[in-house]
Amino acid sequence: MLTVASDIEVLARFGRALADPIRCRLLLALREAPAYPSDLAEALGISRTRLSNHLACLRDCGLVVTSPDGRRTRYELADERLGTALDDLRSVVVAVETDRTCPDAEKRACC
Repeated sequence: MLTVASDIEVLARFGRALADPIRCRLLLALREAPAYPSDLAEALGISRTRLSNHLACLRDCGLVVTSPDGRRTRYELADERLGTALDDLRSVVVAVETDRTCPDAEKRACC
């Protein structure tokens, strides 16, 4: 059963998904067009197993959905507005001190 997440939950899920560089790259790739896991693994230069774990996280976060295509499964952004949101986030100027890191940088949480 699908439910509608609250505003805070949506932001938290999006944040967790973006916390990993591979998931960021996956979202950007899917922003361009739906894709199959084998193509995504090749484009990102990672193993299918590793890719599968990240796609599962993105699915659990509600950011990507699957659609069967014969014997294959195609992945795409759950909502086309996510592409716009990613573009907006990429254009934001972030003020970062060079000698500081995010306190949660070492944590690799998933949804």
